[in-house]
Amino acid sequence: MNAALFWALIGALLFVLGVGGLILQPRLLGKILAFNILGSGAFLVLVGLAQRSGVPDPVPQAMVLTGIVVAVAATALALALTRRLVDFHGTGTLPEDDRNRGGSRGTHDD
Repeated sequence: MNAALFWALIGALLFVLGVGGLILQPRLLGKILAFNILGSGAFLVLVGLAQRSGVPDPVPQAMVLTGIVVAVAATALALALTRRLVDFHGTGTLPEDDRNRGGSRGTHDD
């Protein structure tokens, strides 16, 4: 196993851990962190597998660099929205949908 395949497998493991965190984590901050781990895994897979004849390909590396910048901006936006939600609701979890609990809101017949 060469180094590129090793790092691609580590990236795939991070991707799977991120997906698991997104599914299992109830709090928004944990979901944001899991999404960042998922993205880091995808970036690592791209860089690990982006080689031609043992020479790194600069195009996927440039795409990963751009993706990192976008991921930082998206994380900042998600954290700002999470903070506003905590200020508004007082909790770091999403409010439940009343239709799923059988509440009075949203249960009118159409």
